[in-house]
Amino acid sequence: MKIFQSIIVATSLLAIHCRVQAQDIMPVPTPADMPMEVSEAVESHASLLNEAFMIPSNELYPTWENHGVHYTAKLPDSLRIDLRNFAMPTTNTKVTDIFGYRPRRRRAHKGIDIKVQRGDTIRAAFDGKVRITAYQRRGYGHYVVIRHNNGLETVYAHLQRKLVSQDQKVKAGDPIGLGGNSGRSTGPHLHFETLLMGKSLDPALFFDFPNQKATCEQYTYYKPGTRHFDAKSGKMIVEGPEPKYHKVRRGESVSTIARKHGVPQSVIYKLNGINSKTVLRIGQSLRYQ
Repeated sequence: MKIFQSIIVATSLLAIHCRVQAQDIMPVPTPADMPMEVSEAVESHASLLNEAFMIPSNELYPTWENHGVHYTAKLPDSLRIDLRNFAMPTTNTKVTDIFGYRPRRRRAHKGIDIKVQRGDTIRAAFDGKVRITAYQRRGYGHYVVIRHNNGLETVYAHLQRKLVSQDQKVKAGDPIGLGGNSGRSTGPHLHFETLLMGKSLDPALFFDFPNQKATCEQYTYYKPGTRHFDAKSGKMIVEGPEPKYHKVRRGESVSTIARKHGVPQSVIYKLNGINSKTVLRIGQSLRYQ
């Protein structure tokens, strides 16, 4: 009976404990007269609670790893992403390159580029935890990846210097790096990406850099192929398919690529801004959907 009563006390303590803000969670003090087995149970539950809040969006992401910016994961059919309490990564407003396939460079661009000067302060877009700080000589240069409480991850690349370390918690607006020109870059700029479980999403869905504001308070992501009701039109909407690409191999032409994927040649021409006179290059990525 005494043990049963102690468990009730412990459960009440845990209920109080759960109402504490995530960043303020600490182990629950154990009363001196609490039985050992109940004390251990309380500490175990408190440890699990702390662990759950240590990793942002723990309910979405099955693992926490300090490598692999892009990876494959099973996306939810829909997810409401909270954009409140945001901070613009930079006060600069000039977008020099947009998200998506770039015909002139013949490859996809997974983020947007914003003009910055060397030494400009780059800030965390939302509260979260730094997942990666690394350097790629022929890629991102000095870069930072942050996983946020709202489910997004953001990438800040071509930095002159990183100001945070892996597994460090950050708040929206905290300085995380200095603008630069490191890695594969033709001039000082911030390459900024927004990802959801490894999938690149257009940052312009969330941030209006020219006007220095978020696009809305909450953005709802729908997986391609998902049906949902659109309140504005009053109709059911089916999300379009994700863009798909083909890497050109030796001896391939637009006609052979079109046949392989079952699409008209005209679709490949239109999606890639090319025509029948365009000479394909081995290794070039062509969008076919």
